[in-house]
Amino acid sequence: MTTAALLAALEQGCLYGIMALGVYITFRVLDFPDLTVDGSLPLGAAVAAVAISSGIDPYSAMVLAGAAGFMAGACTALLHTRLGILGLLASILTMIALYSVNIRIMDGPNRTLLGQPTFLDDLETLGLPLYQVTPWAMAALVLVIACGLIWFLRTEYGQAMLATGDNPAMIRALGVNTDRVLLMGVGLSNALVALCGAVVAQNQGSADVTMGVGTIVAGLASVILGETVVGAATVSRACIAVIIGSILYRIAIALALSIHIGPWSLSPSDLNLVTAILVVLAMTSPRLTRRRSS
Repeated sequence: MTTAALLAALEQGCLYGIMALGVYITFRVLDFPDLTVDGSLPLGAAVAAVAISSGIDPYSAMVLAGAAGFMAGACTALLHTRLGILGLLASILTMIALYSVNIRIMDGPNRTLLGQPTFLDDLETLGLPLYQVTPWAMAALVLVIACGLIWFLRTEYGQAMLATGDNPAMIRALGVNTDRVLLMGVGLSNALVALCGAVVAQNQGSADVTMGVGTIVAGLASVILGETVVGAATVSRACIAVIIGSILYRIAIALALSIHIGPWSLSPSDLNLVTAILVVLAMTSPRLTRRRSS
């Protein structure tokens, strides 16, 4: 793998690490199977693209994208808590609805940002090539978000969120409104995913309604890979593990796509297959290791 490919993998790993942190909140903190992220990532991209095209600055556009993602997650939580719909089905319904919503927002299946101002314009003022600066900028962004999430989960409300995912009956007996905690948690998760979508749209210069396909698989792969390699004994370690898992996932994908055996090679269309294999290996490797040691 070339240096340029490695830098690109690091950049993508840090960028989608924001999304993986969102997936970590629902699947690990809240123990809530949420597929809304497949729709909230393009939602964030669509909102940011339309906002920037309308003259709003890129940073305010990212805030709007996060707010839109929060509302999407809140819809899923309300379907589950207020209407009694199964959590997985509620997230699928929201994800399906967001496909049409995203097309409405963009007034079409996609929206270009070519010629529009983005946060990358500020990086160009450093005087270095973007392919060298962008990975470090993405790394700084995801670390700031991870630190904020670690701080939040250590607060009283964050501890209530952890307890809700671990033992909802116990925390409910202590007087905590678990429905409200779930709403805030799923909303926060999708806000991070939508923020990731807003950054992705500016990074690649466009937003597309299909860009969220496979988001949940990539997020789970990052979480599982990180926990397998680094561990998740504490909240801080788990959040760092998620980021490292996202980077390792992107590097593994880049390595897999660079394999050439004679006339045979993997293509970008094999991405989901490679992801599925990585998740299976990450989930089964601890069990195989224990079997060998015994």
